[in-house]
Amino acid sequence: MPLIELKDLVVCYNGTPALAGVSCEIGEGTIGLLGPNGAGKSTLIKTLLGFLRPAKGTVRVFGLEMPGKALQARQRMGYMPERESASPKISAVSFLTYCGRLFGMSRVDAMERTHEVLNYVGLGESRYRNMETYSTGMLQRVKLAQALVHDPKLLFLDEPTNGLDPDGRIEMLNLIGEIASRRGVTVILSSHLLPDVQHVCRRVIMIGAGKVLQDGLVSDLTRAMENRFEVRVRDAEDRYVGLLESAGCACEKLQPSGTLLVRLADGLDERALFEAAMGAETQVRHFRPARHTLEDAFMRAIGKDD
Repeated sequence: MPLIELKDLVVCYNGTPALAGVSCEIGEGTIGLLGPNGAGKSTLIKTLLGFLRPAKGTVRVFGLEMPGKALQARQRMGYMPERESASPKISAVSFLTYCGRLFGMSRVDAMERTHEVLNYVGLGESRYRNMETYSTGMLQRVKLAQALVHDPKLLFLDEPTNGLDPDGRIEMLNLIGEIASRRGVTVILSSHLLPDVQHVCRRVIMIGAGKVLQDGLVSDLTRAMENRFEVRVRDAEDRYVGLLESAGCACEKLQPSGTLLVRLADGLDERALFEAAMGAETQVRHFRPARHTLEDAFMRAIGKDD
């Protein structure tokens, strides 16, 4: 049985549909909710948590109909909201202990679990300071920790890398991937950042204007392009490109890497790339089949692939 079942789901704000007939099933694993701001991603998460009541359709989580069984379902769900959710005047330890108590833990158990998850997300001695002194990265780690404090089986993450610098973003994504792979938690990651979803998720559900535009495995959506290859050469790049173009190939430079994207002419195979390098008296330093990106798939889904 799938963890989540949606059928003809409609959710409205003041009579205006934010979700307009969403139907899908979600099982275990890492799933990305991808779409631009205002697409309906956060609305879908709040509906799955039982915070919003559908105008039409059905929602089941763990086989429990929402929002009627929301309190029972939430015992097994964690939620990292996009916005800050705690008072800046208390410490991370106090906040997470309070969260544990809300889930029915004794004070001793809540305190023990608090330190366990704060260690897990990498928050050190600063856990005893008031959170008003924390950096954005530290606050994001606290939000992730509170979503894990009761050991959920289903974890919703709403824009978890917001405001993070590049290093902090990669650390957060790696931590999310570890939660899914090593702890066996099903993760639903909502983001408008395509690389974040591609880094973490096995499956992606693309949402636009309140509807599911595309639903599939990342590996399928980022399949190899036919007769297109990424190439870098040691030197003499202009001469190398000239030889390829004279053979009918099309070349363009990818930014910011500077890698060449080569579309082979009909009748040629990848050996032509190495023969051209020999003719230009250079060496191929990088070679691999070019793949579609998640951005390509998303632009196709929203009809902007021209």
